[in-house]
Amino acid sequence: MTLKNIKSAAICITLLSAVSCTSDFENINSNPQGASNEQLEQDYNTIKAPFSPMFANVFVLTAWPYQIQQNLQGDIWSGYMATGSGFANGNNPQYKLNNGWNNQAWDNAYRQVMASALKVKQQAEARYPEFYDLSLIIKVEAMHRITDIYGPCVYSSFGKPDTTVFPYDSQKLVYDQMFADLDTAIKGLTPIAKANAAAGKSSLFATTDVSSYHGDYTKWVKYANSLRLRLAMRIVKIDPAKAKTEAESAVNHEFGVLSTKADIFTLEAKNYSNPISDISQGWGDIKMSADMESIMGGYQDPRLSAFFLTSSEYPGTYKGIRTGITIVDKSDHVGFSSVNIKTTVWMTTAEVYFLRAEGALRGWNMGGTAQGLYETGITQSFEQHGVSGVSNYLTNTNVAKNYVDPTNAANNGNAVNLVTVSWSDGAATNEVKLQKIITQKWIANFPEGQEAWSEYRRTGYPMLLPVLVNASAGTVTTQYGMRRINFVDSEKAGNPEGVKTGLAELGGPDNGGTRLWWDTTGPNF
Repeated sequence: MTLKNIKSAAICITLLSAVSCTSDFENINSNPQGASNEQLEQDYNTIKAPFSPMFANVFVLTAWPYQIQQNLQGDIWSGYMATGSGFANGNNPQYKLNNGWNNQAWDNAYRQVMASALKVKQQAEARYPEFYDLSLIIKVEAMHRITDIYGPCVYSSFGKPDTTVFPYDSQKLVYDQMFADLDTAIKGLTPIAKANAAAGKSSLFATTDVSSYHGDYTKWVKYANSLRLRLAMRIVKIDPAKAKTEAESAVNHEFGVLSTKADIFTLEAKNYSNPISDISQGWGDIKMSADMESIMGGYQDPRLSAFFLTSSEYPGTYKGIRTGITIVDKSDHVGFSSVNIKTTVWMTTAEVYFLRAEGALRGWNMGGTAQGLYETGITQSFEQHGVSGVSNYLTNTNVAKNYVDPTNAANNGNAVNLVTVSWSDGAATNEVKLQKIITQKWIANFPEGQEAWSEYRRTGYPMLLPVLVNASAGTVTTQYGMRRINFVDSEKAGNPEGVKTGLAELGGPDNGGTRLWWDTTGPNF
């Protein structure tokens, strides 16, 4: 191998291979039928091709990468799921970060989503801006997850030619750029959506769009507005004025935000199904959490049957595993409740109503009252999952129940998230009302643990059972739990000077206990 090839190979194993190894990217996106460049251009195929890896890699929809990108990170730290597999003990569930697992989310986002978005920008920004606008929305969907996992990251410098150092942006700057990208996309797609509707024609994106929107730009704009609302709420404690401005801009746009079941953003089932059930039912590596059993079980929530299978070991019951326990043998909990979700969802309509409910609670113009939006959010979640009984549920005054591990009493725990479903139960403070909103959003967003973990860090809700084994050597507190993931090995090897800029922006040690920019210690109100 020549020195040039050795250097090229070394670059290509790092995060930024997408920038450096464009020849490989061309091969990945070439037409296997051998069509000429002119023919590809005519059919928009060169522009459309990068969207496939973008759709497929916001969540990695293959079981083993999904397991380490999402499942053994956010799905666990959010309180959604827990593992009965020891994985040699002393890993993510016990706050001892496994770098081999934790590289996956970062590397995949840059090599697949950011690389593809860059390709669309190069080919479409000037000539076919609607494709560029759509790529910006998917880029923000992917990258807000990355910055909310790691903190500072490469955003503005990604794709810059003739450089070997890619500086990290502060998380504040990343958020500013994501808001700007969404604004560009919304402003670009809105007039095209209106023109298409007036002419009764489908969009150029219709044959490429593997989401439930099928190229409907009006729905894409609603989704972009909803994503803007999500990001606005994330920064409410660190920059409340900007949060309010961005949130009201999203909700009061002429197309608005997600509002009906038809607006839920899902990917087509045939090629983009969620692998979580395979990991849970087939491998037995992930199960219902003790927190899910405590909260949903205490509420006698009818959605339990839409999320989980009953325990094979304790028939007719839903049994969860507590996170952060000593695992003696996988067989101890393998018969506990498995996840039973197949659909890949990027955003639910229910979540948007809960975001608006919190905004209304804060006095923002969200187009409704906090109670009305909260109750509509619950109703939308029941409708999404085809579950009946919402009227009775809205008046439910139950609270979470104590957790009992029938295999080991040492894992038992008293319930901690003691709020009711009913809004009108005498709750006097905004703090209690916020806890209700976030608890119901937590339930409705299942199984998207990354978002739930982010909201838990922002608000402290729902309150979760603490781990019993903390193997972090003091870097992560049992009280507050995991706050982020450290910068990845591939970056430390391939972009060390860039990592130094990230450390400078982080504001604390590079470990799981350091809080992100928006993750403040101040009160929620």
